[in-house]
Order: sequence, then structure tokens, then C-alpha cells
Amino acid sequence: MQVSLVETTIEVDERAVDAPTEELRRQVREYARGDRRTFDLDVDAPTEFAGAAMAAMRDIPYGETRTYGDLAADLDTSAVAVGGACARNPVPVVVPCHRVVASDGGLRGYSANGGVDTKRRLLEFEATHVEDATVQSTLGTDPTVRSTLGTDASNSVDP
Repeated sequence: MQVSLVETTIEVDERAVDAPTEELRRQVREYARGDRRTFDLDVDAPTEFAGAAMAAMRDIPYGETRTYGDLAADLDTSAVAVGGACARNPVPVVVPCHRVVASDGGLRGYSANGGVDTKRRLLEFEATHVEDATVQSTLGTDPTVRSTLGTDASNSVDP
């Protein structure tokens, strides 16, 4: 399923979600409007480690970030392994791998269309919908990413 968010199209593999496709679409639409911060969907993970990594990503609050190292410490693994799990995430946004950043706050990768630029836009989008957002990044001179984009009217879910 293709999701249009933050001026790009993100592919979400609905086969990895244990819910009717219409429920997935409804929740993504709510996220795109800024009305949803977490997804109430069960996601199938290909491996035990991927499941643990995806659960850790889902624990990152909306509007906040954690480093690959933070998640690695929680999972007793390496930051590289966490990065690999992020890269193989079949449901970006639903499992918010965009909230995982480098130890210096930098954006080092994003597997969805548009790469790091899409990751930055998603973080900025979330920052516009929370007070006191703690999205850290090395973009610009202010370490807290704040956006003037607001809710993008082009956010949509393709049928």
C-alpha cells in the first residue's frame, strides 16, 4: 500500500500487518492528519530479533527520538544490528523507525522513498503536532527540529 506523507510516497507492506487493510488505511489517514500518535495494529516480524527491535521502535514516543545506541543497549545488541532492523522495517511510520537517529542526533538513513529527507520531514511533521517535542537532529543550527510545514494537505493514503 502506498502512503503519501510529507511530500513523498512511502510503501507500507500491508501483508505484515495483522488487521484488515481498511483499518490500516484508517489509522494511517489519522496519522497524516496529525490525529494519531500510535498505531493500534499488530505487526508480524520476520525474526525474533526484528520483533524485539520493532517493539523498541514502537516504544519511542511520538515527537521524540532515540539513538541506535539507545535501542541497542535496551536490546543487548549493537547499534549496527538496530540499524539493520530499521532498514528492513516493512511498515515504516506504523513502526516508527524514522524516530531512530545517530548518536550525534544526525540522520543517517531511512529505507523509505526519499531517504533521509523523508525521515527529516516525518520528524518535523511530528514536532509540529506536539508541545515540547524532543526531536534531536544536527540539521540547522538549532538541535531541536521544528517545522513551519504544519499539516500537509497532500498527506493521503492511496487505495
